[in-house]
Amino acid sequence: MTGAPPTTRPVRKGPAAGGGRRPADHGAWFLVLPALIPILVLSVGPLLYGIALAFTDSQSGRTEPTRWTGVLNFQDLLHDTLFWESFRVGLLWAAAVTVPQFLLALGLALLLDQDLRLRGLARALAVIPWAMPEVVVGIMWRLVYNPDAGILNETVRDLGLGDGRDWLSGLGTALPAVIVVGVWAGMPQTTVALLAGLQNTPRELHEAAAVDGAGAWRRFRTVTWPALRPVAFAITALNLIWNFNSFALVYVLTNGGPGGRTRLPMLFAYEEAFRYGQFGYAAAMGCVMVAVISVILAVRLVGRLRGDENT
Repeated sequence: MTGAPPTTRPVRKGPAAGGGRRPADHGAWFLVLPALIPILVLSVGPLLYGIALAFTDSQSGRTEPTRWTGVLNFQDLLHDTLFWESFRVGLLWAAAVTVPQFLLALGLALLLDQDLRLRGLARALAVIPWAMPEVVVGIMWRLVYNPDAGILNETVRDLGLGDGRDWLSGLGTALPAVIVVGVWAGMPQTTVALLAGLQNTPRELHEAAAVDGAGAWRRFRTVTWPALRPVAFAITALNLIWNFNSFALVYVLTNGGPGGRTRLPMLFAYEEAFRYGQFGYAAAMGCVMVAVISVILAVRLVGRLRGDENT
């Protein structure tokens, strides 16, 4: 008895067999364009224009055409002690704000992750500084630091610790006073990021570690921190970039004074561009700051890639 010959299904030539691209790949670009065009126009375009401007002698109010000067602005920048002093202040500011910001936010996130009464209200109150514009935060803290009627000096006088001082105008107190404001204003966003990382940590791991007799510190070191580390490194890198590029908060509080003690690189570039009209020179400063940020991002990316290889 002979059966019917076996039927074979025709082989469909797809992308793997024919090596062609799927038609959907062409349509995907049209879906990306609405988000890609604003990025190119508002971010990439101005960045490239600023880099090109750094190699010119562009100034405000001049009647002569702008000339290409090559690396002359960068050569002048190498010998500009005021800029490098602002650069030092910027690095000090970024580190002095980011580290306490992270430590305090970590403690607050661990507290808000507990099953406490009115936890929802506490979380909402913790986000209030983040919801306030930097200009409003600066004005509010100027009132706090006011030498005559500020709440800080009033408290110092009530405690009998002296007559108070002008915190934002003193050479030794201006930068620490501004750092306190920076930590207060930026801590909520770090807290939210860390709290999200804590809530993604499986509760079963904590329970198993507690059953094994692990204390609070050991549970944090062996369970919480390994799960929280990617979020912590990411938010710390972002905070370094944000803090190094700070402008509005310090501008409202001190305008870079006294004597340049709080003049961050962004403030210095702003003054060169819009107070003195040196657009090309200010663009060169911006290129240096972009290079620093790129280095921070590169270090962060290399660390992340090495971490992925080790896991």
